[in-house]
Amino acid sequence: MFSGALQDLVDELASLPGVGPKGASRIAFHVLNAPAEDVQRLIDALGAVKQKVHFCERCFNIAEQARCAVCQDPRRDQGLICVVEEPKDVLAIERTREYRGLYHVLGGAISPIRGIGPDDLRIRELLARLGAEPVTEVILATDPNIEGEATATYLARALRSLDVPVTRLASGLPVGGDLEYADEVTLSRALEGRRTV
Repeated sequence: MFSGALQDLVDELASLPGVGPKGASRIAFHVLNAPAEDVQRLIDALGAVKQKVHFCERCFNIAEQARCAVCQDPRRDQGLICVVEEPKDVLAIERTREYRGLYHVLGGAISPIRGIGPDDLRIRELLARLGAEPVTEVILATDPNIEGEATATYLARALRSLDVPVTRLASGLPVGGDLEYADEVTLSRALEGRRTV
């Protein structure tokens, strides 16, 4: 489409998740037309992320210090561990302002099709935490898809021998949704997870 440095930028931007060729072209032209100071701030921000941001030594959430802000917060319930697939899942749960425990980020989900097995996730580290910390409950908060369900099932079996209650996030119908458009799995989960009103 283009050539040289502009095409290289478009190609790199298009390789990002959620950015297609048209979006990449729009961003590239925005960068091309932006003031040099704005572009330098973007370059600096990208460099700072690669230099400063890493994974928390305890839960594997994103952090700029040895431990993330959640693990450093003494007001958090140290007995609750919510197991999620990715750091972005921590952000989603934190936005609810309902959960006050700790997290454990697996770094993905079991997916035989993509060659990801239990040994590729941070399950050993989770088991080590459960052996070393006074945990009262483990909440499995993996995605409600095939990979997330496989991961939750594997974890439930692996944690069965420990004397710690293991729960799973409820799943079902979204607020504002119509029953007629819900798939069978979602409806069956909604029925299983029903509660007294």
